[in-house]
Amino acid sequence: MSDVETEGTGSPSSRPSDLGPNRVLTIPNLLSFLRLFLIPVFVALLLHHGTELAGLLVVGGVMSTDWVDGYIARRTNSVSELGKILDPASDRLAIAAAIVTLVVRDAFPLWAALLILVRDVGVVIVGTALLGSRARRIDVRYIGKVGTFVLMCTVPMIAWGNFGLPLADTMKAVGWVFFAVGIIEYYVATAFYVGDIKRLLRTTAVGTG
Repeated sequence: MSDVETEGTGSPSSRPSDLGPNRVLTIPNLLSFLRLFLIPVFVALLLHHGTELAGLLVVGGVMSTDWVDGYIARRTNSVSELGKILDPASDRLAIAAAIVTLVVRDAFPLWAALLILVRDVGVVIVGTALLGSRARRIDVRYIGKVGTFVLMCTVPMIAWGNFGLPLADTMKAVGWVFFAVGIIEYYVATAFYVGDIKRLLRTTAVGTG
């Protein structure tokens, strides 16, 4: 193929509209949209007596896509600016919906739910404030992703036990052990985010000063 033909058709690596950070229709983004779409599905299943097992299985599937879309984004170089916002936002909404529903069903204690939800509300408020200011967005830390994943697994496990499903006692015991691990990681990540925000605001102040 000649140089003229290459320039006219454009190779896949030279198309910024396909591979640039402003892409919308990527597989990771579609998985994040799928998480949002399935929220009312597992909420309805968990609220309906007799379909709790199906609801918890859907919650588990929804939560597992969090790591799947991150892996795909890194392996296929399909990280997008939308995905950096959509991925954690869909995580927060899915977690909040599942926890609130389980609290309503008395399958998860309110005090443990507040440990997660109060922190998440604070993160959302700060993140929104940063997006509305001249400061840049704070990137998600790995320990935060791990803590989120652990809690995504342990909350349904505890609910599984409280619903009286098969192996209830074992699931509840293991769930509470790893819940302690996950909540510690959650708040350690929060401490790191506070440091990131301080550095970001200090850098922004110097740049605008």
